[in-house]
Amino acid sequence: MASIQEAWLKIKNWADIAVGEWGLLLVVLLVALGSFGLGRLSVLETVRPPVSITNAPTIAEPRGMNIGGLIVASRTGSAYYFPWCASAAKIAPQNQIWFASEEKARQAGYAPAKNCKGLK
Repeated sequence: MASIQEAWLKIKNWADIAVGEWGLLLVVLLVALGSFGLGRLSVLETVRPPVSITNAPTIAEPRGMNIGGLIVASRTGSAYYFPWCASAAKIAPQNQIWFASEEKARQAGYAPAKNCKGLK
């Protein structure tokens, strides 16, 4: 039991001496490394190009929704779509037929589009 206590005291004394003699040197070294790293970071920030905010170009004009219906189909086609489906945007305005419900579109002979999610 005495040997464990003696070993512990030796380790504690060595740690006190090391911190006392080398502690100041260690603190100075850590401060120097930290300031060097922060200096390198500031150089990297100035190398980056500045961010500029501009208006994004419009790809297409927003389309208005037809208040008369929920489902749209083409006079020359055989499928019906929701107005927000990508294929519905390709239907020319003069060829659009609007229906109040999916049932009315089916009664008119149209089938649901396979690429428009949510249609039954």
